[in-house]
Amino acid sequence: MQAPKPSPYVISFLTLRKSIGFMGILLPAVLLLGNFLIGKCWQVQNSISHYYYTIMGDVFVGTLCAVAVFLMAYKGYSRADNIATNLAGCFALLVPFFATNSDPNSLCAVRFLPDAAWRSILHYVSAALFFLTLAYISLFLFTKSEGKKTVRKIVRNRVYVVCGITMIAALVLIFAVKVFPALGLVLAPYHPVFWLEWLALAAFGTSWLVKGKVLLADKA
Repeated sequence: MQAPKPSPYVISFLTLRKSIGFMGILLPAVLLLGNFLIGKCWQVQNSISHYYYTIMGDVFVGTLCAVAVFLMAYKGYSRADNIATNLAGCFALLVPFFATNSDPNSLCAVRFLPDAAWRSILHYVSAALFFLTLAYISLFLFTKSEGKKTVRKIVRNRVYVVCGITMIAALVLIFAVKVFPALGLVLAPYHPVFWLEWLALAAFGTSWLVKGKVLLADKA
């Protein structure tokens, strides 16, 4: 008997996982390089969210919307998987829809919004919950397995744990930079929030690429 052909209308779990992983890892690089090549502005923004105000703003919004849709379309093995990915998708949508306040020192800004404290707070809360939900998925859902664990599965679980801890650690460091003005002032020239957010996105993307069998897949 021949195996049934996959429906062209169905996106596989692996495709969704790979797409989410690649978008997470590549987004900061695309924003940084695109702002230089297209916008002719090499200044690193204070955070990834501040690229909303640059010529790459539409790419920032579009990518996060795509990640959100893919997360909400993803159906895991249990109700907990579905709730977690749906929540992560909702938080991902709120991040660009409620933009952070603009940076008055940015040389790359091409769009402007009036500052609003409530909008900025909602933005940061949504971003934090987005990464915390992803860390939960990596730490507690991706590490699940049925039956005997293969050697590769054990290694993958270690990667998931490292990725989850990395996302949480990056959030804690970002919080420290925001809460302690003296620390933020000293580190401001190095744009620590941008690099820490990239670290968190890299951990998020790596976790999903491993789950998508791009990395450390079991041997046939």
